[in-house]
Parts: sequence; C-alpha cells; structure tokens
Amino acid sequence: MNHPNILVTDSDGIVSIEISRRDKKNAITGDMYRAMSAALFHARDHHHVRAVLIRGQDDLFTAGNDLTDFLHRKAGDPSAAIPFLHLLSSFEKPLVAAVAGNAVGIGTTLLLHCDLVYAADNATFQLPFVNLALCPEAGSSLLLPRVSGYQRAAELLLLGEPFDAATAREAGFVNRVVAADQLMATALAAAQRLAALPAQSLAVTKALMKRPPDRSAIEAMDEEVIYFSDLVAAPAAKEIFSAFLGKRIPNPEKIHGRQK
Repeated sequence: MNHPNILVTDSDGIVSIEISRRDKKNAITGDMYRAMSAALFHARDHHHVRAVLIRGQDDLFTAGNDLTDFLHRKAGDPSAAIPFLHLLSSFEKPLVAAVAGNAVGIGTTLLLHCDLVYAADNATFQLPFVNLALCPEAGSSLLLPRVSGYQRAAELLLLGEPFDAATAREAGFVNRVVAADQLMATALAAAQRLAALPAQSLAVTKALMKRPPDRSAIEAMDEEVIYFSDLVAAPAAKEIFSAFLGKRIPNPEKIHGRQK
C-alpha cells in the first residue's frame, strides 16, 4: 500500500489517501492507481475503517492521468485506472473528497463517485477529453448529465473548458465551497462525523441511493422496508433508542460492533 506519491494514513476510523506528486502537478501514473486501489481494499476490508478521505494539497488536487502513460499505451492495453474506478464506484463506505487547485480529467470525474465533495475557492476543474482527441471516462458520460442536466454536462464535456468551484457546485457534484485554508479541516470534520455514525446504516443508505434511477417510488419503498426491518432490530439501533430514552450518550462499541 506504501507509495512515495500516494500517502496513506489510517487513524480514528478514517483512511486518508493523499495524491502527492507535486513536481508533476500530481499527475497519476499506473503505479499510483494501484496504490490507491490497495488503500481502498484496505479500507473496505477492515471493520475499524468507517470513511475514506481522498485529497491533494491545499493548492493542488491532480492534473489527471499522466500523459506519458497515454503516449505509450496501445489500443487494448489494460489500464490500472479501470480497477481503481470500479472499486471507487462500488465502494460501500462513505467517500469524502477535498479538492483544491487544479482538478483535471479524472481529477474531476472521480468526484462523481464520491459521497461528499468539498472544494476550495481556488479550485479549477476541467474535462478536456475531446480537446485531447479522447472521450469521457469514469462513467462521466452517464453520471454528469444525471447530476447536472444534459445541457450543462454537454457544455462541460464537449467544450472542455476550465470552470471554477462555484460552477462545479451549481453543476451538482460539489457540496460546498470553502476558503483554501479551511478545506482540509472541513473535509476531515465531515469524514469524522460519518465515521461516528452507524456503519451498516450508512452502507445501506448509500446502496439504496445508488440503485437504478428508473425505479418507481413503490419499488424503492418496498426495498427500503426490507433493510429497515433488519436495521431496526439490530444492536446499533437498539443502543441509540435506549440512549435517547435514557438521556445518555450511546456506547460507541455497541454502535460500531467488533473492531479489528
């Protein structure tokens, strides 16, 4: 999991994945994708990890894929980005992103798979795929129109021009814009709040929201009630109910269960 350009920490229920290759504007190589995948596998497979924070620095997120890798790739060659993106898209635990400075290409599209995205007021986003004679990736041709509407997505994907944090928030994939010097603290605080919540309830809620959007309201309700019935009888909910009625603080061990 260790990599000189992917700095991973595991503390207080949160795995932080920092992209750190500043001499190349945090451009991501195949080895860096593999290191990030390893960090996500670690977070997925360890019960004590309850949230993941993806970040760069307070003036830089990532310039996207390392174009040197693209230059030497042949048609049909496997990309280490694909397993990373599949893992990101199917990740059951909460994903928080902190974005400052440039977020180019996959630096923007990966955000569509995160649950909470905080951007610094110095953040600049860009989806330059057509400009590079490429096409969208990371499922962005589906996800961006879904969250932004077709015309807004077409403007961002077809023209490929840079846009600011306020525009990203209007486009629907940034939750909040904050001052650059407050970004990391804001994102970490959100991750900490998520880590303190019942993990199974978070996982179920996230899974339900990611179901196909063409379901009817009745279908959604019928699916929700199955999970609701299980969760309401589970130890975490019973501890929270008892604590509320007893006017006490819930016992974290009873909410989160076994640690490892």
